[in-house]
Amino acid sequence: MVKNSFISLISQEEKEEDRGSVEFQVFSFTNKIRRLTSHLEFHKKDFISQRGLRKILGKRQRLLTYLSNKNGMRYKKLIDQLDIRERKNR
Repeated sequence: MVKNSFISLISQEEKEEDRGSVEFQVFSFTNKIRRLTSHLEFHKKDFISQRGLRKILGKRQRLLTYLSNKNGMRYKKLIDQLDIRERKNR
């Protein structure tokens, strides 16, 4: 569904399907984060899932930092597509 549409969007832009790309990994982690967040709304005392969520958040943060240092335009495009950062009003 959403995953397949994002894969096709990436493959159209890069002309090859690269599921190991930073963008795809961040997209995958974002889906897992959203699933775990909705799970934890109902199961507040599931500490194992909370730990897993914190680990995934850290991995995604490291990938986003890497991407922002390497290529700022790809970083901005990705965070706009996934809507994972709040925009600052300047």
